[in-house]
Amino acid sequence: MARLQRTLSLGSVVLFGIAYMTPIIVLGTFGILAQSTAGMVPAAYLAALVAMFFTAMSYGRMASAFPVAGSAYSYVRKAISPKLGFIAGWAVLLDYLFLPMAIWLIGAAYLNSAFPAVPQWIWVLAFIGITSAINIVGLKLANGINALLMLVQFLVLIAFVALCIHYIGGDASKPLWTITPFFNGQMQMPLIMSGAAIACYSFLGFDAVSTLTEETRDPRRTIPRAIMLITLIGGLIFVAVSYFVQIAHPSFEFANVDSAAYEIARNIGGDLFVSIFLIGLIVGQFASGLSAQASGSRLLFAMGRDGVLPKSFFGTLHARFGTPVNSILLCAVVALLALKLDVTTSTSFINFGAFLAFSLVNLSVIFHYWIGAKQRGVRELILFLVFPTIGLVADLWLMVSLDHLAIYLGLVWLAIGLVYLGVLTRGFSQQPPEMDFQEAA
Repeated sequence: MARLQRTLSLGSVVLFGIAYMTPIIVLGTFGILAQSTAGMVPAAYLAALVAMFFTAMSYGRMASAFPVAGSAYSYVRKAISPKLGFIAGWAVLLDYLFLPMAIWLIGAAYLNSAFPAVPQWIWVLAFIGITSAINIVGLKLANGINALLMLVQFLVLIAFVALCIHYIGGDASKPLWTITPFFNGQMQMPLIMSGAAIACYSFLGFDAVSTLTEETRDPRRTIPRAIMLITLIGGLIFVAVSYFVQIAHPSFEFANVDSAAYEIARNIGGDLFVSIFLIGLIVGQFASGLSAQASGSRLLFAMGRDGVLPKSFFGTLHARFGTPVNSILLCAVVALLALKLDVTTSTSFINFGAFLAFSLVNLSVIFHYWIGAKQRGVRELILFLVFPTIGLVADLWLMVSLDHLAIYLGLVWLAIGLVYLGVLTRGFSQQPPEMDFQEAA
């Protein structure tokens, strides 16, 4: 029986996770965060980092207890119940299904700012068409190309921060070091939490390394450590970059809030740097969208193959290309919603699913360790009850801080999932089918 080779080290897994998070997204969403927080973007990212830190701890605990692929779905199913595991999987499906839409919408907004004569909907359709065609054919980006794309993103980020520092240094009224972006007399906590709820979009994917379990050395130790490091490194990147950008551009007024970093790039670096920045952002968004659509279609195929979704539509592969064409095309159709939504609503809607899944993973730690295994010492009280409870409360607080339309759409998605679960389990009298993520790997 063929088995995957355990060749990945801690460093390799961490690099994969950070690449999956697409660090340059901190610039892509800067405008909507600046507007929602009234110019306190670093504070929002810091609040998001604290919340994600406790959730990452819970993911690490569950990855150690159950070193299998499937992440939130598998953890909740095994620790609490198969039915609630289905709901966690349904919440994760929201992320996978709608994430390409948000990625392509952000890219289209920036291209529209660079080329205002071309309507934004054309860029959206171009993103959808090109990435869908590549994923249908089955062409995968080589590891070397992915590493190059990662390098391009980091170089653009470094250049952006360096130019911000240079720009700040040329203005005596702007101090390089100040706590104002984190705390000032005018800050309002509801605005910060509203921004943090959006900022968590940048953290999506920190748990994706759980899919590498079978290829990682000593996964019970390596995967939990990697999840924590990815969250901390990614969060520190987001806080540091947003700090210098906020100092360079303290105002939260922009010509186009969805592509604010394009305007800032012109101010700090002129026309040449604007072009470099745009190339870096679009390269990052294209690669991220390609991977997100591939992952989403793969999850839909796995759910179809295992009978969680209709097998005749989702559980089939194209005879020639060997790819889940129906699932890829469904992701493309869903992405057409980008023609009607803005960046704020689309990212917030996706975060609703993430916060629901995160909340259930925190709850899983309590059920598995504190209730199930009855680990009740002082250390266990902190690790298996206090910390996951903090993560649970933080995730629920962030969820209710989302855009009202996003909450409404998220609740509709959850209601559809509950109805479908009722049908799948014949009125909740049976257990739902179990997904085999190892076969899909």
